[in-house]
Amino acid sequence: MSARKVLTWYAGGIGVLVVGFFALPAFRTVLTGAVGLVSVTAVAVGVRRYRPNRAYSWWLLGAALAVFTVGDTVYLLAANLPLGESKSTSAVVSDVFYLVMLPLIGAGLLGLTRSTTGARDRSGLLDFLIFTTVGAFLLWVLVIHPYLIGVGSTTFEQSALAAYALLDVLLLATTVRLAITSQRSVAAMLLVTGAIGNLVADLVYGAALLAGGWQPGGPTELGWLLFYASWGAAALHPSMARLTEPAAPQDSEIDKTRLVLLGLAATLAPAVLLLQVINGDVRDGAVIAVVGGVVFALVLSRLGDAVDGHRQAVARERGLRQAGAELVAAADTAEVRRAVRTAVARLVPRQFAHRIVFSINHTHGVPAATMSIWGPGVAAPSAFYPAPTSAAARRSRLLRVRTLQPALAEQLQGFETVALCPLVGDGRASGAPRVGALLVAADSRLLPTLRDSLEVLAAQAAMALERISLAQEINRRDSETYFRSLVQNAADVILIVDDDHQIRYASPSVLGVLGVEPVDCTDLAAVLHADDQLSVSTLLDPVRPEPDRRADGVDLSVRRSDGQRVQLEVTCRDLRRDRAVRGFVLTMRDVTERVRLEQELTHRAVHDTLTGLANRASYQDQVYEAVEKARDGDRTVGALSIDLDEFTAVNDTHGHAIGDALLVAAGQRLREIVSPNDLVARLGGDEFAVLVRDADGPEQVEQVADRLVQALAEPLEFGDTVVNGSVSVGVATTDDASDAGELLQRADLALYVAKGAGKGRWCRYQSELHTAIVERLELRAALTEAVEKLSFSVEYQPIVDMRTGVAVGFEALARWHHPARGPVPPEQFIGLAEETGLIEPIGDWVLRQAVGAAARWHADRGERGTPYVSINVSARQLRTPGFVATVRAALAAADVPPDRVMLEITESLLLRDEEPVWSELSELRAHGLRVAIDDFGTGFSSLSYLQQMPADVLKIDRSFTETVASSRRQRLLVEGIIRLAGTLGLDIIAEGVETEAVRTILLDMGCSSGQGYLFSRPLRDPDALRWLRGDPPPPGLPPKPRPPGD
Repeated sequence: MSARKVLTWYAGGIGVLVVGFFALPAFRTVLTGAVGLVSVTAVAVGVRRYRPNRAYSWWLLGAALAVFTVGDTVYLLAANLPLGESKSTSAVVSDVFYLVMLPLIGAGLLGLTRSTTGARDRSGLLDFLIFTTVGAFLLWVLVIHPYLIGVGSTTFEQSALAAYALLDVLLLATTVRLAITSQRSVAAMLLVTGAIGNLVADLVYGAALLAGGWQPGGPTELGWLLFYASWGAAALHPSMARLTEPAAPQDSEIDKTRLVLLGLAATLAPAVLLLQVINGDVRDGAVIAVVGGVVFALVLSRLGDAVDGHRQAVARERGLRQAGAELVAAADTAEVRRAVRTAVARLVPRQFAHRIVFSINHTHGVPAATMSIWGPGVAAPSAFYPAPTSAAARRSRLLRVRTLQPALAEQLQGFETVALCPLVGDGRASGAPRVGALLVAADSRLLPTLRDSLEVLAAQAAMALERISLAQEINRRDSETYFRSLVQNAADVILIVDDDHQIRYASPSVLGVLGVEPVDCTDLAAVLHADDQLSVSTLLDPVRPEPDRRADGVDLSVRRSDGQRVQLEVTCRDLRRDRAVRGFVLTMRDVTERVRLEQELTHRAVHDTLTGLANRASYQDQVYEAVEKARDGDRTVGALSIDLDEFTAVNDTHGHAIGDALLVAAGQRLREIVSPNDLVARLGGDEFAVLVRDADGPEQVEQVADRLVQALAEPLEFGDTVVNGSVSVGVATTDDASDAGELLQRADLALYVAKGAGKGRWCRYQSELHTAIVERLELRAALTEAVEKLSFSVEYQPIVDMRTGVAVGFEALARWHHPARGPVPPEQFIGLAEETGLIEPIGDWVLRQAVGAAARWHADRGERGTPYVSINVSARQLRTPGFVATVRAALAAADVPPDRVMLEITESLLLRDEEPVWSELSELRAHGLRVAIDDFGTGFSSLSYLQQMPADVLKIDRSFTETVASSRRQRLLVEGIIRLAGTLGLDIIAEGVETEAVRTILLDMGCSSGQGYLFSRPLRDPDALRWLRGDPPPPGLPPKPRPPGD
């Protein structure tokens, strides 16, 4: 029988009994019992029919109705008894039944409420307690208490009536809360209707009883009959099962209306107290105090819950934002799974365990893994998923784990409730396809609070999966188009050939590669020249016996239809079993240009690109080969190492074009001089070599070297430019070496000696030179190591005013103490450092040390008489980019005034018109530094250059000063230099002043400053400061000089 028919029969039966109750007063007791019995039966039938999850709540309500029925029956029976002790006892008994009935109802309603909200709805419970307390308080103050004190009755009667009223209020509030949490279902509304009827009836009954005017059978009885009928009907309605299912959690946020109500509730008790104080009759002081405190505490708790709920909502929103960002960045389903799991872990509090099943559908719209999710106790998928365009398709559902498919229930074992969120696509264009499902199992109290967040997460995941699916589909289609375009536009020729060499497909590129139109490609004979058919056949034959075999990288030289030869790289794949191909696939790539480049690279690997001569690798290989052949005979092999003497100067002066032309011309002359059997090679830069393969003896090799030197001594002309092409040659033969490596090494050593002897000459290796050369090379290696470790020191030689003996400056001198050789003279390592480029790091280090010393002198002596420091700077340093910045940075770091530093440059700089160097010197002078020309008079400087040179000081070399006292000619020369300096406005410093006679002569000539052993030898930094102060010198140092005449 349908639910509608059952309710109709029930309503009809109850209606007949109620009419009979009022129409037949004599049968009221029986009819009252019948109404109660019918309602209790309705509860039992409803529980059996709809099987709610927590049936005990309904059984408690049924028991309450049964107790209420017994109480009513006892009361009506007592009403017919005469006045006396038995009637009074029966009334008490009925009151007991009534009072027992109310806790049973409360327990049943509480069970239903906990079923829908669980223990999690603390905010709803607090709202319920607040407004229930306020309602009970108002009922007490306005109704119950005034009646109790206004009539005469026993204490038990007063207590019972008060309990009825208060418990009825509690019952009504509980029922209303149940209706709210169950989203106002029909069953809940029927329960509320019955509770209202019971409350009104009890209030009217209590008032009438206290007034002494109560008579059974009046209209008040309708409230109780309504209570019976409504609660029985609620049990018979299908929605009664929903009252035991978890409902969506109520929002803990407090809106303006609820906030106003909470404020009124908190101030109601004080307001009532104020009114009673104004009226002068405070009757409920204790009740007001207790209720005010309880309500205030409940309101505070409710506000605290609102704040905590807001914090949790913000945290969930933050987690969803992070998940959204991760899902937007997800590139595949694995990243979507990972992002969803991470997001759920953020949403679920740490103290709660959880488990996730993330199912993704790949076929036909229904997730493959979720088709078997629903067990026999759950609605079918078609009922769960509404129409694709419905927003309800995205709604989640809270399910019991035990109702799921057994395998899935086992996977979620240990949890009672699971939230199932459909993964539904956007659907704006083609409906809302189901792309999967998200199942999250966790504590049943927690899942309803996460339901909305999980729905949002599921929607984001669905959109991410849909986006990935669409991207994959687009990529697939693009790939098809891409590969179709590749085949149609590929430079390689693609042919599909059957067993008879008939071409079933030819790509358009066959025209460009083989000169044949694709439409004319019917067989290989039409594509390839007749001479090449055998080659192609040999390519196909190896793959015929074994299907799916592949032949890669077969090179063929094929003649085009126009007779031109092309080089092809052919790949053959047997795809006769492939239904889409059914033939041999030939891929032909035109590698003609690549082969040409490979041949060119092979040539370049053993030849110099500029001159066309053999390169270093080829030269060394052929030297080794020639030496091995010479071991078996009495012939001599010679190796000549050749270096262009002035190549660097030519390159720097005339440019790289003339330098390259010089290299090419030198190579041509070398080839013209040597025999065809000999080898000429360019090793790199300006280095050449000649291999004399078959000489009669060392003398013949020496003759070749002599001819080379003489031939290249003649100037070379390049247009209007004439350059010097002279060479230095080092000669070594197999008579001087035991193997090829030693032969090459000794030729290089001989070249080293030839260049050191003055260039433009040749030198043959001699064993006695080996030790000196090796020693120089060892010194060079040691100097490199010393630069890396900065194993140098700086000594300072005073520059004094020869008239007073007062130091005006110090020259900073680099010193190197070799760990094995001891002190190395500067003339041995400074030139080597210039030659190797190590002078740059050495010079920079000396600059920093010297400026630091000047800073210490300045700090010790202040502004009075602080000497300057003079620092030698090489031409190589001046050509280094950023040298000016380096000097200025060193001055700034040491806080030394620029006028306390002087830079010394060699006179050789005057030989070159190097504008960049002069510009840097001018910039340094503009900054306040002074510039001195060192060793003046030893070079070949031009007076015009000297006039233009940005300098402040001339330093006369010691070679002039040391003989000025003994040579009149030398004295006149020095006097001329001093006068020239005076004319140019330059200061003079004389070097090498070692005797009083020399000092006197120089002073007479007008030279006031000098340095030399007469004043002091070079001093270490501490000794220089001590010497400057005039302190007693350490042992071995001369005292500070005295002025002339002292």
